[in-house]
Amino acid sequence: LKASLPNAEILYVGYNGMDYLVQVASEDMVASIQPNLSIMSRIKTRGIIVTSTSSSSKKQYDFVSRFFAPAAGINEDPVTGSAHCCLGPYWGDKLGKKEMLGYQASARGGEVRVCLAGNRVRLGGQAVTVLRGELVS
Repeated sequence: LKASLPNAEILYVGYNGMDYLVQVASEDMVASIQPNLSIMSRIKTRGIIVTSTSSSSKKQYDFVSRFFAPAAGINEDPVTGSAHCCLGPYWGDKLGKKEMLGYQASARGGEVRVCLAGNRVRLGGQAVTVLRGELVS
């Protein structure tokens, strides 16, 4: 895993059964990281979440993240709800908060509101429609 994230100062690595969660030292590190996607694609996992607390003065984000899933055919996902379902409890415990604002720092980027509600995580934010369809029986 470390070899797929060159120059990253890794503070923590966890696994939620689907994805690895990797906490790095800073928001700038999250934004500037250039993963080795060839190495990363050989890791037996759906995806890798890279995250840090936020130090951004532009907005009051609690944490920032990026999500890479080259083994699933997605080098980097723009905004990942399932990753925030993992990030919510992780940062909620560390920050002592039940409501947080996260920013996924992909090229497109996006804000995700996270609310911890017992054993559930509620997410909110703006969505981008990429497909419309109708299911028929």
